[in-house]
Amino acid sequence: MTDAAELHHILSRQLKRLGLDFESSPSPAAWRELLKTLSTTYHQAEVERHALERSIEVSSQEMHGMHEILSRQATTDYLTGLPNRRALHTHANARLRVPPVAGKQQHVALLLLDLDRFKEVNDSLGHHVGDQLLVQVGARLGEHLRAEDLLVRLGGDEFAILLGDTGHREAAAVADKLCQALAEPFALEHIAVRSSGSIGIAVYPEDGPDLNTLLRKADLAMYQAKAAGEGHHVYRGEDDTDFATRLQTVDELRTALTQDKLVVYYQPKIDLRTGEVRHVEALVRWEHPTRGLLYPDAFLDLVEEAGLMRGLTRVVLEIALDQAVVWHADGRLLTIAVNLSASCLVDTDLPDEVIAMLADRNLPQGALRLEITEEFLMIDRNRARNVLTQLRSHGIQISIDDFGTGYSSLSYLRDLPIDELKLDRSFIFPMADDARAAALVASTIALAHSLDLRMVAEGVENDVTYNELKRLGCDQAQGYYMSRPVPAAALEHWLDNWQPADRNTAIPPPPPHRAR
Repeated sequence: MTDAAELHHILSRQLKRLGLDFESSPSPAAWRELLKTLSTTYHQAEVERHALERSIEVSSQEMHGMHEILSRQATTDYLTGLPNRRALHTHANARLRVPPVAGKQQHVALLLLDLDRFKEVNDSLGHHVGDQLLVQVGARLGEHLRAEDLLVRLGGDEFAILLGDTGHREAAAVADKLCQALAEPFALEHIAVRSSGSIGIAVYPEDGPDLNTLLRKADLAMYQAKAAGEGHHVYRGEDDTDFATRLQTVDELRTALTQDKLVVYYQPKIDLRTGEVRHVEALVRWEHPTRGLLYPDAFLDLVEEAGLMRGLTRVVLEIALDQAVVWHADGRLLTIAVNLSASCLVDTDLPDEVIAMLADRNLPQGALRLEITEEFLMIDRNRARNVLTQLRSHGIQISIDDFGTGYSSLSYLRDLPIDELKLDRSFIFPMADDARAAALVASTIALAHSLDLRMVAEGVENDVTYNELKRLGCDQAQGYYMSRPVPAAALEHWLDNWQPADRNTAIPPPPPHRAR
């Protein structure tokens, strides 16, 4: 097609849009309208082209900004605002690739921190309070670290700290400082909550060539710290063996709970005014298949860590109450005290289960006493009041075990339904040689009586302490001086031969390093 023909074709189409026929020799006015239309159409096309170009440019900027936001979100913990596990891998890989400087290898320490008993805060105060605690923990840890240190929340109640140019000794010093910082109370929902953490330490390159190895070894060290209650632990080669042993022990504990390998020993409580025995405490032991009879200090911490405490408590309650049925049938109307941990008391079903256990056995209300620690009262006063009131309404008496070792306010003695205080052995043991200790015991007995509470002294190991407690008006005493914990049959024999006026019938204590 020639240029003239192409022009003819274009003009013909535009004229048809205007209702004109090109062949009809349009007037000058029609030509002017045609030119005007063509100009307007071209201008509109240019405007649309520029708008499209601007739109593409803006979209590109928005996509770049969105990419940056998504990148930050991918490496940031949504709750605390701290870097997350992905950020740890990115930073660690960069730091661990730094070559030696002047022939000297750079050390990088990894600290793995796990909050102790965080689940109890969640269960008793609610997950929203647990979230607040995690935020405050992150902020407090950050206050005690250098600007170049990396603090990461791995998830749950677990944090990691990456320390550049730091060896084992320096890392242990940092861990000690962080443990001290966590020991200060946190203000949550108008409640002062105390927390603590267990920290495992592994150092590059001695303990591993890469982050995954360091994480595994720091995790092993953290469990060692938690088991020993020592705050922090530096990884050692034998920790691998210890961890395997712990896993095996947990598996054996699960078996013990289902195959009657747990046994209960009983320790009498002596009425210091009359010398009679009307109360005993039930204490668990484990008949281990290869290690023999294990005392609580050998396995209770592991039970707690493995989440088995509620199951163990139910087993102990069943054994103790079954024994109560036997004793009551024989005319031995003994009240049995069973210890409950804080983790058990946050179980809202516990009161109903305990009440049902008593009803199923047709035991009288006074057959059971529950011993709890101040720790539970510190976690949630309102929950404690509800649980204890429900138990108390069914005649189950409440005793505060290890009294004097906690940090809670004494106001709970006034506010909560409590029947008895058990003064911790750490106050009783030095009484014979320490006048100040004896004065403290005397004032505590007076405090209990002023609140119409009974006072029980535990850990009585000699006649001087026994007689002094009697003189001070203490209500009951238990300890190796009178009888160590023994099986039910041995206790029956002891009861048949017990002479309140004759201390020579006391059973000698076992080695002092064993727990009761």
